[in-house]
Amino acid sequence: MRRGLYILICLLAMGAVQAIPVPDNFLPQRIENTVTGPTAQGAEGRIVFTAGSSDATFNVYSITGQLVKVVRVSAEQRASVDFPKGFYIVKCSNQWSRKVVVR
Repeated sequence: MRRGLYILICLLAMGAVQAIPVPDNFLPQRIENTVTGPTAQGAEGRIVFTAGSSDATFNVYSITGQLVKVVRVSAEQRASVDFPKGFYIVKCSNQWSRKVVVR
């Protein structure tokens, strides 16, 4: 193991190992945000709901489990609903559920 490392260091020092140039078109391309599913994000005093490519129904629960509000959003639309500061659980049409913080 040491011998291999020693040989590698010697080759680098002698310039036997050269860097391989990378063509400009080799750099990774920027990937655009392609989220098509429904999302819910907390913001200042509100929750912003985005439906995605199809209609979505969001159930908003308090941290104690009480249903606070049901929000329906049409496809490719966005809705913003005011909420008091706190933690909420948002469940989307039996697809996912997550914690959302309203500041």
